[in-house]
Amino acid sequence: MAESPTGNQRLGQPDWWLLAITLLLVATGLLMVFSASGIVADRSQADAYYYFKRQVLFACVGGIALAVVLYTPRAVIYKMLYPALIIVFCLLIITISPLGISVNGAKRWLGVGAFRLQAMEFAKISLVLYLAYFMGTKQEVVKTFDKGVIPPFLMTAMMCFLLLLQPDFGGAVILSLLLFFMCLVGGTRLIYLFISALLAGGAGYLLITKAAYRSRRLLAFRDPFAVADDAGYQLVQGLYALGSGGISGVGLGASKQKLFYLPEAHTDFIVAVLGEETGFIGLSLLFAGILFFFWRGLLIAIRQERLQDRFTAFGILLVVALSMLLNFAVVMSWAPPKGVPMPFLSYGGSSLLTSMICVGLLLNLSRTGKA
Repeated sequence: MAESPTGNQRLGQPDWWLLAITLLLVATGLLMVFSASGIVADRSQADAYYYFKRQVLFACVGGIALAVVLYTPRAVIYKMLYPALIIVFCLLIITISPLGISVNGAKRWLGVGAFRLQAMEFAKISLVLYLAYFMGTKQEVVKTFDKGVIPPFLMTAMMCFLLLLQPDFGGAVILSLLLFFMCLVGGTRLIYLFISALLAGGAGYLLITKAAYRSRRLLAFRDPFAVADDAGYQLVQGLYALGSGGISGVGLGASKQKLFYLPEAHTDFIVAVLGEETGFIGLSLLFAGILFFFWRGLLIAIRQERLQDRFTAFGILLVVALSMLLNFAVVMSWAPPKGVPMPFLSYGGSSLLTSMICVGLLLNLSRTGKA
């Protein structure tokens, strides 16, 4: 093993099990994008393989990013923290400017040639790196209010404010959850977290009740079949897809819901198509793979000797875990639709790229974990 550039730690082999399950999830995603996107691609792009070919390209770029992050010295990664924050804030500001791309009344994307970039995905990683640095190097002040609470809360609040201007309420919720759980494991006093949770809940309630479309989504989530022809349409069609799968599914490529019944079949609701085509068995295998991914990531976090490394691993794993859990919750009609893609599976360059970067960071950290 070589000497680590971050001190007296030794560099070992990365966690090959984590890499293996990641590649398996990406391969599953490619298969499902191929199955779920063909009809809509043929109709909208005159090329049935349009989205699949782009997803393959995204996977290749993500694989390169994973390798670069894996073998970049950790000291270099940590030194890029503040430049990364500045870049993310600039991207979020540009997104809400006239240069941002508006889709369905929301400005959440930037156009880069034929590709679109969603700054929110990169904001999650940069926020976690900042919070891990703060919690890992300032343990002597994390229990104080002025020096331990205000800085991380202010950083998160500024990002959430820019997201709400898009508007991206779901993105702001995810960043707030990242802050809450990072502060919880980082040692912030519970009374501060309790008060902040109450304030955030109140603010969320006002934001939902003051926006008619958010209120409709909330009502649709509570009883989607009551508004199946309106706000509950997507949730109902997703449940129909899952229910149609039975034990073994209708067969790969044989989904009926993807035939323009289920909106976003190849993006946010790709798990519903997977459930329809592979059934309970396929979904169970997917859940098992995701649990294995979480287990390997959690082991990496536990085995870190340095606090900053431990918090970084935990936070990066949390980025992937929250997206997965929220996507599952929406597909199963346990939460209102939020536009959260399923990491590794859903079509989308920003989501897949940042998910692969997260794995690269975890693999980088696994090289210095205790046996």
